[in-house]
Amino acid sequence: MPTLNEVAVRAGVTPATVSNVLRNKGRVGEATRQRVLEAIAELGYRPHLPARALAEGRAPTIALMVSSIANPFYPEFALAVENALQRKGRFLIICNTAGDPQTGRAYLDQIAGTLSEGVLVMNANLDFEDLRMTELRGAPVVLCMWERPADPPGLPCVAVDFRLAGELAAQHLLSLGHRRIGAIVGSKVYGIHAARYDGFIDAMRAAGLDGAASPVLYTPDTTQGGYAAARELLKAHPDLTALFTTNDLPALGAMQAAADLGLDVPNRLSVIGITDIQLARESRPALTTVAVPTVEAAELAVELLLELIETSGTTRTANAGARVSRVCVTSSPYLVARASTGPAHDA
Repeated sequence: MPTLNEVAVRAGVTPATVSNVLRNKGRVGEATRQRVLEAIAELGYRPHLPARALAEGRAPTIALMVSSIANPFYPEFALAVENALQRKGRFLIICNTAGDPQTGRAYLDQIAGTLSEGVLVMNANLDFEDLRMTELRGAPVVLCMWERPADPPGLPCVAVDFRLAGELAAQHLLSLGHRRIGAIVGSKVYGIHAARYDGFIDAMRAAGLDGAASPVLYTPDTTQGGYAAARELLKAHPDLTALFTTNDLPALGAMQAAADLGLDVPNRLSVIGITDIQLARESRPALTTVAVPTVEAAELAVELLLELIETSGTTRTANAGARVSRVCVTSSPYLVARASTGPAHDA
């Protein structure tokens, strides 16, 4: 297997220059960079990651911790993270906690700072104190898709205004004449989707309606959870003309429940979700949803984490206060109207 030194000889540069080209660091002229890349291709050189990690004292990888890789949103987010990392010469490790804090803690203990030089956390049900301890051990942490930009978590994060997303979803249903709207929340009462439901309540109140009086059920954030909740709501409140759901998976389940109950979507029942996963575009009818800037959030999270990594080490203590206060807010969610919503049947 060719070595880095052999690449340097072939390109007529120093090993340090080859290393800078591989890591996209340092000042390397374009002509020199091309010579190095050509030498790499000619020799078939591949970096030896364990050796690189040993030499640099850190691995060229980033860990992404998620609560359930079975949720289709997380692979979509992971792909956006991976694309952003590849442009920076880094690799991605995905850690699936299955919503178990002990599993997440084990990942942090075994991976952070050794197999990965930093950690991105996406709704992985981890204790914030464990994440702070991970930072103190030298592996910066960034929370992804934090749902309340106005209420920062005390850790570096990328936030999305999900309260606005809930408000936009409710406003869309109200604009179609719906007044009897049920709500399906894909988390516990004070769980991660609470801000989305708060936005729904805000919009209902602004329209002169008592949003809190609308029937609501809390359910697992799954298609099955949405199916069961929708059946229960629609049987108990047959006069409902629309369902607001806090995520796309429960919304898809709600549409399945409506079909099984003989309720046409959208002529008899409108359904709206939040996020805009690929399945929302492929379902029939296609799901109306409030899209969130997934790719932008992933790129901001990578950018912030790599910045924290670069300022770690000797400058870590001096930058600690600045790091804790870092909150990057994405662009706003926006409505994507499709076929699952229409005018209220009694409007």
